[in-house]
Amino acid sequence: MAARRLRVYITAAAFLCLSTTAATSETIIHKSISYFQISGTTAEDLDRELGRYGPKTKSTGSRHPGATRIRFGGDVTYVESGNRCAVSKAKVTLKTQLILPKWKNRNRAGKDLALIWDSLSSDIKRHEERHAEIARQYARKLEKTIKSLRPQRDCLAMEAKVAEMTDRIIGAHDEDQMRFDRVEATNFEKRMIRILDYRSKRAP
Repeated sequence: MAARRLRVYITAAAFLCLSTTAATSETIIHKSISYFQISGTTAEDLDRELGRYGPKTKSTGSRHPGATRIRFGGDVTYVESGNRCAVSKAKVTLKTQLILPKWKNRNRAGKDLALIWDSLSSDIKRHEERHAEIARQYARKLEKTIKSLRPQRDCLAMEAKVAEMTDRIIGAHDEDQMRFDRVEATNFEKRMIRILDYRSKRAP
């Protein structure tokens, strides 16, 4: 019996520091949050600053009010026995970095502009948190799928099977992320009106 070890790193496209770590099974998940500062005293200022300093993503090539950078990785160990090769151990890792705006003039803002900003920034954070959650779901799915693969005739074939399933699941992940962005963009105006209405009613 012989064991073979393959270290695999997969980088998913980035979508559009406080640290926390969580684990489900052996899936290792790390999330961090970083901020970029903007300034201004009007809604037009804030819109311009977001367009100037927001993170640029590879998927669109343009700047956004927020972004989530996603990196999958992990280790797979193979074991040979009886002319067959199987996955012995699999550990998937996921790193997500949320990049969010911080308005440095918030404490001096008038009530109306503060309401608009608080509504917008909370929606940006919710949006990016959802991107991170989608990635977490696929990291766990990837680990579970790799562990459940049937043995192959040799370890080269087993490695190829792992690579095939990894590509398939990461591809599905990317499609889900883009689908989420499309839905969010379509509903943005209605969502913001609802948030503003709710916050204005609760304001003292």
